[in-house]
Amino acid sequence: MATVRRSGRPRGSPGTRPVRDPSLRRSLALFRAFLHEQDDPVSCYTLLARDAADQLEAYGGPLTGRTVVDVGGGSGYFVEEFRRRGADAYLFEPDARELGARPPEGAVVADGYLLPLRDGAADVTFSSNVLEHVADPGTFLSELARVTRPGGLLYVSFTNWLSPWGGHEWAPWHYLGAERARARYRRRTGRDAKHTLGENLFAVHVGSTLRQVRARHDVEIVSARSRYWPFLAEAVVKAPGLREFATWNLLLILRRCPP
Repeated sequence: MATVRRSGRPRGSPGTRPVRDPSLRRSLALFRAFLHEQDDPVSCYTLLARDAADQLEAYGGPLTGRTVVDVGGGSGYFVEEFRRRGADAYLFEPDARELGARPPEGAVVADGYLLPLRDGAADVTFSSNVLEHVADPGTFLSELARVTRPGGLLYVSFTNWLSPWGGHEWAPWHYLGAERARARYRRRTGRDAKHTLGENLFAVHVGSTLRQVRARHDVEIVSARSRYWPFLAEAVVKAPGLREFATWNLLLILRRCPP
């Protein structure tokens, strides 16, 4: 079992002060970075990591001294940013290939359904764009909740299927069907797409995810909002139908309830 140091920070609940909607400038910067994800991943994910850390600190205060567990963080951009801000951050990645040639120190290859951590080991559990890649989101969320201390935060974001980016590298052609979109990608690039619907990409929706989370007894929703939308970020998530297209990427800030 991995050894994770608990911070000496007080165990009180994080702050709940309102978080302002992101600026249009910030959203445009992220959008431009995403357009170059394939040819300049370092710039893209470095920017995204800084932005995610800013969001975490907006809800829970400074990361300094906090124990943060990143599940599915790939090659470690998020963990490195959390550590730069003084957190005791640890990466658990199920696919060794995603770690890259120089994974962050202490990275562990581990299944997100069964993390090698004791109950309540983390002040914060973090999962960025992972939920759409797991076949059983409920079990995945249960494991994140298990390793989060009571009063701690869970940061969970995912790209919902009906988002313009729902098909990932073969978006937005997924609106015409996954197989058709994958075939088009193969014709255009000369190679198979990384993602296959039903294998490593799943059609996760905003409405059904919110209902599942609200029915849980181990977490409560602090905020449900669009991660990148530049205005009315919480309001758009409350609009059935529209939210499946306009949210783009759902961000859930959850608090771990006492057992």
